Amino acid sequence: MDLLTGKTEKDTLEISQILGGGYESREVCMNGAIHKIRDIGDVVFIILRKREGLVQTVYEAGAVGTPLKELAEEMTVEVKGIVAAEERAPHGFELRLQEIKILSRPVETMPIAINKWKMNTSLETKLDLRPLSLRNVRERARFRIQEGIVRGFRGFLHEQGFTEIHSPKIGARGAEGGANLFRLEYFHKHAVLAQSPQFYKQMMVGVFDRVFETAPVFRAEKHNTKRHLNEYTSLDFEMGYIDSFQDIMEMETGFLQYMIQLLEREYEAERKLLDVTLPKADQIPQVRFDRAKELVAEKYNRRIRNPYDLEPEEEALIGQYFKEEMDADFVFVTHYPSKKRPFYAMDDPEEPAVTLSFDLLYQGLEITTGGQRIHDYQMLVDKLADRGMTDEGMEQYMMVFKHGMPPHGGLGIGLERLTMKLLGEENVREATLFPRDVNRLEP
Repeated sequence: MDLLTGKTEKDTLEISQILGGGYESREVCMNGAIHKIRDIGDVVFIILRKREGLVQTVYEAGAVGTPLKELAEEMTVEVKGIVAAEERAPHGFELRLQEIKILSRPVETMPIAINKWKMNTSLETKLDLRPLSLRNVRERARFRIQEGIVRGFRGFLHEQGFTEIHSPKIGARGAEGGANLFRLEYFHKHAVLAQSPQFYKQMMVGVFDRVFETAPVFRAEKHNTKRHLNEYTSLDFEMGYIDSFQDIMEMETGFLQYMIQLLEREYEAERKLLDVTLPKADQIPQVRFDRAKELVAEKYNRRIRNPYDLEPEEEALIGQYFKEEMDADFVFVTHYPSKKRPFYAMDDPEEPAVTLSFDLLYQGLEITTGGQRIHDYQMLVDKLADRGMTDEGMEQYMMVFKHGMPPHGGLGIGLERLTMKLLGEENVREATLFPRDVNRLEP
C-alpha cells in the first residue's frame, strides 16, 4: 500500500532552482511548451515557455535522438541537457540538449503569433482567443502583476487583524437598490446577483470587528466604455471601532504602500517586461468634493455642470491638478453629497448635506469608494424614511443594528481598474482575465 506524505520529489527543475546555483555544467531535466524554434543553420535554438519565464535550449544535429522535423511550436516536452552560462539567454543560462521527450502535440496551427514580443492584433481578437493570447509572456505578466495586488491586499489586512470572509453572490435584493441588478429565477423565487458584499460586510463587523473579501460583483449597467465592466473583482474591507472615516483612508494608504513594496520586491521581472512604473503612495492628499470641483474649474477654465457628482472629465482633471501641484499619483476626494451616496452612508453631523465618505482617484480614475456607515438603528430608520424607502427585504440587515453595532466603515476597490492604471493601459479589458461586458459572455 502506498502512503501519501504531501512531499513530492520531482526530477524536473524550475528556473528558480537553477538560478539558485550549483547546476552549471550539470545535466538537468526540465519541462515546458515549445514557445519558439529559431533555426540559424548549424544550431537551432528551442525556446521553452515555463511558468517563471522563457528558457533557451540549444539543439545540435546528432546530439539529440529526436529529429528536428518532429518538433513544433506549442508542443509540450520534457528535455534533458547540460546547463551552460550564456549572458545573452533569458536568465543568463541555456541548456545544451541531449534528449527530448514529446508530451503532447498540437493538432492545429496557432491562429495568432503568441511568441512575438507584441502580438500586434486587436483587443477584440485577443479577447476572442483569450486562452491562447494569454500564453504570450507579456499578456500573462499583466495577471502576475494583478496577483501581486491581491496578495498585497490579503497580506496587509491579515497583518492588521482582519478576517477574510466569503459572502453569497446570490441574494434576495441588492445592497444598493436601483435598476442595475441582474435578476434571475431561483427555485421559483426571484433573486439577484450581488452588486456588492456591503450588507454582509457590515453584519460581520459585529462578529469579527475587521473583515475583508476579494470576490466578483455584478452591475447590470449598459455602459460600453473603456472603464466599465458588468462583472468585476472587488477588494472590500469593513472595520469597526473607528474614530472617523479618516481611519478608512489611512488603512487604504497603508495597503497601497504595502502593495507597492511587494510589487517592487517580488515582481521585478514582470515590471520590467511591461515597463511598469510604480506610483507613489507615501503621502496621499485629500480634498473635499466641492473644493476639488472649484480647483479644476479655476485652473482649467471649466464650468461646473453637475454639483452632485464628478464627471469622468472632472476626475481626470483632478488627477492632473494634483500631479502638477503636488506630484501626487493618488488623491482622496471626500465629503460627497448625501443625495449621491447610499442610504447607509453616514452624513456629516456638522453638514448633513454631505457624507463622511470618499473616492480614491488614481491618475484621474476612480478606483475606490468608501466611507463611514451609519451604525445607529434609529438613524438608519430615519434615513430610510427621508428617502421614501422601507426596510422591506432588509430585515436581516436591520436586525444587526437593533442589537448594537460599533462605529464602522469600509471601502471597495475595483481590482481591474487598479491593475489597468498600474499597467498604464487605457481599456479595463486589458486588465481583465475573461471580461464580461454588454457584448461579451465568452470565452
